Amino acid sequence: MLIDTHCHLDFKDFNDDRNDVLKRAWDNGVMSIINVGSSMEGTARSIQIAGDNDFIYAAIGIHPHEADSVSENDIRFFAEFLNKPKVVAIGEIGLDYYKNISSRENQKKLFISLLKTAKDANLPLIIHNRDAHSDMINILKNIAGNSVRGVMHCFSGDEAFLKTCLDMGFFISFTCNITYKNAGRLREIVKLVPMDRILLETDAPFLAPQDFRGKRNEPMHVRYAAEEVARIKGLDFHDVAEMTTDNAIRLFGLKKC
Repeated sequence: MLIDTHCHLDFKDFNDDRNDVLKRAWDNGVMSIINVGSSMEGTARSIQIAGDNDFIYAAIGIHPHEADSVSENDIRFFAEFLNKPKVVAIGEIGLDYYKNISSRENQKKLFISLLKTAKDANLPLIIHNRDAHSDMINILKNIAGNSVRGVMHCFSGDEAFLKTCLDMGFFISFTCNITYKNAGRLREIVKLVPMDRILLETDAPFLAPQDFRGKRNEPMHVRYAAEEVARIKGLDFHDVAEMTTDNAIRLFGLKKC
């Protein structure tokens, strides 16, 4: 059994066949899915989807791309999501200096505000980080301290950033992009992460595995990430599935099937 710890079933990409996507995931051994909010509207939809489906959980977050348009009222309303049923994490939140869709200053302000809002909620963090390593770590340490309960989603950093994240206590999550032909550097990073700190995700509808590149990704494809981790680590697929599932249950407090 596998767990997709990060996808976006609330996106319009799934409006026409969401129930079929969920059935395919379950039929292919995906025992739990964490649907991750990336906007105020998306977070509300994420909570709704989790409420409608036994094996889906919700994470509540506002993506850094939204930072230019978020208001103080949005932050107050966001705090009301913290105690909703089946909410298991805060995310995705963070910084994105790769696309810079929102200004860096507004991204930092939003990230700090969400961290402060969630500080007493006792929920793990799902962190989005692209090309913002220094600011990311500085903000986390200033707000959360040197030890953080959470995951670096869709890891894309170098060895030095990986060491910092592991030293802080983060889990490291990999998507199906580790199957890409040009992902050799990322596969080298996979080798360095202890198995008790690895999580698997699809980030669906994005980052479909190599065999489906250019098509919509979906949670059932998380097994491709598991198979690639098994190949890289020289482990049996079923052992990788068991270990990464146990990791997700431990971090997010999910119920065992």
